[in-house]
Amino acid sequence: MFEKVLIANRGEIALRILRCCRDLGIKTVAVYSTADRDLKHVRLADEAVCIGPPSSTDSYLNIPAIISAAEITSADAVHPGYGFLAENADFAERVESSGFTFIGPTPQVIRTMGDKVSAIREMRAAGVPCVPGSDGPLGKDEDKNKSLAREIGYPVIVKAAGGGGGRGMRVVRGEDELIESIAMTQAEAGAAFGNPTVYMEKYLETPRHVEFQVLADTHGNAIHLGERDCSMQRRHQKVVEEAPAPGISEAMRNDIGARCVEACKRIGYRGAGTFEFLYENGEFYFIEMNTRVQVEHPVTEMVTGVDIIKAQLLVAAGEPLPYKQSDIQIKGHAFECRVNAEDPNNFMPSPGMIKQFHPPGGLGVRVDSHIYNGYVVPPNYDSMIGKLIVYGNTRESAAARMSGALSEVFIDGIKTNIPLHRDIFEDENFLAGGTDIHYLEKKLGL
Repeated sequence: MFEKVLIANRGEIALRILRCCRDLGIKTVAVYSTADRDLKHVRLADEAVCIGPPSSTDSYLNIPAIISAAEITSADAVHPGYGFLAENADFAERVESSGFTFIGPTPQVIRTMGDKVSAIREMRAAGVPCVPGSDGPLGKDEDKNKSLAREIGYPVIVKAAGGGGGRGMRVVRGEDELIESIAMTQAEAGAAFGNPTVYMEKYLETPRHVEFQVLADTHGNAIHLGERDCSMQRRHQKVVEEAPAPGISEAMRNDIGARCVEACKRIGYRGAGTFEFLYENGEFYFIEMNTRVQVEHPVTEMVTGVDIIKAQLLVAAGEPLPYKQSDIQIKGHAFECRVNAEDPNNFMPSPGMIKQFHPPGGLGVRVDSHIYNGYVVPPNYDSMIGKLIVYGNTRESAAARMSGALSEVFIDGIKTNIPLHRDIFEDENFLAGGTDIHYLEKKLGL
């Protein structure tokens, strides 16, 4: 096992990684920007290194600074968390070429799965169901592109091969819009991702977002930990997640999970990863793979009892997975609410000092957050300040527990989206289960 791990991230995920390292007796190195010197994990880490000013470009995305921090502290490995450089193949390559272990997949796998076109090609070859589409990048032949769209059937969606986070995609409902939409998406993709390649897929009108968690080691072993439903979204950003997904039978779970496992073996995957699907009318359609730990990983931990961060560390250290597929049992139900420092009415960020923070508690309640009384939420980063996770024996009992926890949590000094979450957990359609990815936006009138 590693002696010292550098945590190349901030906020709640950095604190989550630090706690897991402590459990395993691993020393930690925190890296931080000048805006983050008072973060909880920075105070708790064995060592801390300032890597730059508040701007992400000059700190958390500054690869030479992070590598230098690993060198001067004699770290063994680097954990990227999620966001920032977590899915940056060049970063993973630099980490490993500098003599450190990257706690994640190989750079080659990150590149393959980070490009949506190559990822879909690999998934089709592995027998993973995919959305009907162009099966490759769109060329410059306008007539061919129009023919492809007619064959797929309108509406279609044009997507950037290197996109993510809801950016680099356009829905096209008729042929008169197609050519212009392709050109606009290519231009946006080139500017935002440095890759103008786009592809085309069938646009599903009312799908749910269902994803499968996988773990794989370097000894040819891979397992899945079941699925999560992340359909409560606003502008392609997840708001509430749950596990397991309502209405997914055990037979379905076993079938799609097994295909994801086979895909992991095919591409030589290692570590934690997530296969994301759209689910509509009883059918699964692969959309992308996240080659890192997900924000919503705690709901899977709650229903399986598997520590996903610990598994990442074990696998990266070369150890075999401590679980077989037969060991994984889905028990009960879990929800997660992402708590953001934002105005619940217009979703504008709300940075500032937290004058008072009272977290909820009780059996089956978990709070993953880095905030504390007197902590100042900076304006420089993502607005998420924590996650509220609950567990219950049934979906109904878990929802009731979440409603109670949301009524108990108190954050003063800044605005948060807690009122939105309280509203969601009073919504009859959501409580019935199975709402699609557009439901929340329609509810909010967006």
